[in-house]
Amino acid sequence: MLKEIIFYGRGGQGAVTAANLIASAALKSGNKGVQAFPFFGAERRGAPVKAFARISDDEIFLRSQIKEPDIVVVLDTGVMDAINVAEGIKENGIILLNTNKNPSDFSFPYRIAVVDATSIAIKNEIFVGGIPVVNTPMTGALTKILDGIDIESLKMAI
Repeated sequence: MLKEIIFYGRGGQGAVTAANLIASAALKSGNKGVQAFPFFGAERRGAPVKAFARISDDEIFLRSQIKEPDIVVVLDTGVMDAINVAEGIKENGIILLNTNKNPSDFSFPYRIAVVDATSIAIKNEIFVGGIPVVNTPMTGALTKILDGIDIESLKMAI
């Protein structure tokens, strides 16, 4: 079964790395088809960034941006002020948010999962340039949502 994921974040937060990590973990978990690729222009650190991942138990022949994701991962909810992160999400889609809020605080008509990845990074002293690294806790949370990718495969990918 093909799963398509879009990662939203800001430049320097690791959205592209998160897509690569989850694709690598999926491959290590036995999936035959994986893809991970970014979409950005000449943005600088802090500008909105989008990255994509596809995971399948079969070979993947698609070579395009993802328009109808199964899962959306938001590393920084501040990007939701400028981007409709729910655009095109499939009917039973899931939005995974890095926030300290409750899922009920959001008005999306989709399933919402939340993880306070910022607090996890701070607690574990995971920083780059003084900024908490949130992509790793978010990919860990994503393994709980995705079938067939275990945390051990993610650890090996890291």
